[in-house]
Amino acid sequence: MPRPLSFLVNITGAGNHPGAWTLPGRAPDAYIDPEHHLRVARTAERGALDGVFLADIPALHGDIGQGPGQALEPSMLLTYLAAATERVGVVFTGSTTFNEPYNLARRVLSLDHASGGRAGWNAVATFFPEAARNFGLDAPLDHDTRYRRAEEFIGLVHRLWDSWEGDALIADTVGARFADPDRIHAADHTGEFFDVAGPLNVPRSPQGRPVTLQAGASSQGLALAGRFAEAVYTPLLDAEAARGYRARLAEQAHRYGRDGSGIRLLPGLTPVIGSTEAEARTRFATLEAGVREDARQIGRVARTLGLDPAITDPEAPLTAAQLAGPPPGRLPTGFFRAHVEIARREGLSLAGLAARTIGGHRSVVGTPERIADDITTWWSAGLVDGFTLLPDALPDGLEVFVDHVVPILRARGVFRHGYTGTNLRDHLGLPVPASSYEQKGAAAL
Repeated sequence: MPRPLSFLVNITGAGNHPGAWTLPGRAPDAYIDPEHHLRVARTAERGALDGVFLADIPALHGDIGQGPGQALEPSMLLTYLAAATERVGVVFTGSTTFNEPYNLARRVLSLDHASGGRAGWNAVATFFPEAARNFGLDAPLDHDTRYRRAEEFIGLVHRLWDSWEGDALIADTVGARFADPDRIHAADHTGEFFDVAGPLNVPRSPQGRPVTLQAGASSQGLALAGRFAEAVYTPLLDAEAARGYRARLAEQAHRYGRDGSGIRLLPGLTPVIGSTEAEARTRFATLEAGVREDARQIGRVARTLGLDPAITDPEAPLTAAQLAGPPPGRLPTGFFRAHVEIARREGLSLAGLAARTIGGHRSVVGTPERIADDITTWWSAGLVDGFTLLPDALPDGLEVFVDHVVPILRARGVFRHGYTGTNLRDHLGLPVPASSYEQKGAAAL
């Protein structure tokens, strides 16, 4: 294979569809049950998927009256999952807006050591007003300030992860030399947002550095990904969007002297799987029936575009005025732009958009063969390097993927039959980065 086909699994509590918790046989409190998450992680490992991923909003977000959201602190939960698994990666979402670089660098690197080199960090610039008020702010930081802070934050975290050169830990019991202080470097960082002395008190990662992911889709998010990301998680709703995004990402990477083809593009995908097409459509209808009418997919898509579903004809093609924006203040601009682009290109209605997405990401409803066809088509065309799966309902949505879609991909020769390495970089086909000090002396990233 020219490059590995990769899958991360975003464990979205009960599942990516908001009606997932209402399906028969579900425990409504599964979203705070570590064993529920462990069952998902072990299923991902059974399928030799690259890693499990936890999103995070540090606030009670959304309409809790309608259903559960994300709750447990991700680094704590991922440490539990790592201790009970052997190979699957564990990806932690940590905000650059509501953390400090030293604490976050230490927390992620500790998870990396605890998991034997299986950790990744999804760096996000958080804009939710509820979160801002939990951290002493009356309102979120403005967009430009958030991304300037994120740029300084990520560069500093990388510098802290590089505090210890690979051979700084000597552990010579005969000569009584534990570490070489000359190979442990202070950050000595003073910037717009942070003053950090360093060095970190944790030795270098078993995989060189934890893997850095980035989830933003705005122009600033794209620039941040081009500079720092090794994998990107973003909403891409059709092939043209994927092709355009990949080109822009490569452009941004080139600005920073990087090869954009080495950045793993893993957009969100929600498969809704049935043994027949009719069974898959019935499953989706059952999920939709589990939420109030105004919260069903057409209503969610309308609100993503800033439209009122009560006064918008769901079957009429969306007009230029309806797609003009601005993006709703409480939603990521990337989701808005992804929906606008495909609606304009294909002349879609709200109903047409709703049939293509769940929770803002692309969805495919059908048999295992149809899901495998879709994945193979996108990957073979070089549009993506794989997907971040957001199963419609958990744990069974992932179980049927592993048991019925993965075997088809293996039979076609596009997905591995088992893990070929031990850490997350191995799974994703990423190189081990040299320490910035080894590359540049003590130059900043």
